Amino acid sequence: MNKSGIISFILSLLFGIGLGISGMTNPQNVIGFLDVFGNWKPALILVMGAGILFAIPFFYIAKKRDKSILGENFPNIPTIIDTKLIIGSIAFGIGWGIAGICPGPALVIATHFPKEIGLFLTAMIIGGKIADIKV
Repeated sequence: MNKSGIISFILSLLFGIGLGISGMTNPQNVIGFLDVFGNWKPALILVMGAGILFAIPFFYIAKKRDKSILGENFPNIPTIIDTKLIIGSIAFGIGWGIAGICPGPALVIATHFPKEIGLFLTAMIIGGKIADIKV
């Protein structure tokens, strides 16, 4: 494994640990956050806010650089809001609301190998393949 792969692994592991500690791998916490007219649980705001506040300085630094610290080119991320992005966002939101889980926490949950996560991961992979289809 190269240096970039090792750093990616370490950062992903830290992210997964953070998701577990914050309780975001429990679908009931996410569903509770989305239930603003019922038993609302605002903890997800703190988790998202902390993540955003932590990331802001790194995005600021990266924006001023041509290459990453490891010398790799930054990916070309499109900034156009188009129909595909809107439909994908709606589909993501519906799935998140129904399942109470999104891809990051799903991968953390998969490390415990519960049977229920298999259907979600299958749908996630199929959704990713559909997103790759050129329209």
